[in-house]
Amino acid sequence: MTDMTLPAGDFAHAKLMGAKLHSYDPSTQTITMHFHAPEAFITPRKSVQGGLVAGFLDEAMGWAYTYSTGGEFSPLMLDVNFSLLKPVLQGPLIATGRVVRAGRRVLFLESELWSEDGVLLARGTSTAIPTKNPASD
Repeated sequence: MTDMTLPAGDFAHAKLMGAKLHSYDPSTQTITMHFHAPEAFITPRKSVQGGLVAGFLDEAMGWAYTYSTGGEFSPLMLDVNFSLLKPVLQGPLIATGRVVRAGRRVLFLESELWSEDGVLLARGTSTAIPTKNPASD
């Protein structure tokens, strides 16, 4: 685990998702995060609305890249693709995000969303561009 902390409390969207850093492995550029799907995300079908599932996946991918740069850069997503494999229910979730490839002009990222008991719920990929964080200037 790295000594960087996830400033989720500073971002309303991350707070709404219950985003918390669990670990970051610099050797694989993989982050593990915990989320909590609130009741407000649940549709009449009793599962999280699909676009909101994409938000969990996007958050994990983004933080994986940000951590890989020591907080100097974050990704600006050009596209995000995701597949819903099983219904995502209200409550605790675990996501992993990974940097597949990071170039100077383009990034390839991926993520997975899991239930607390280890069931794979969704997968995502993204193509992004690196952007300098204002705080790192």
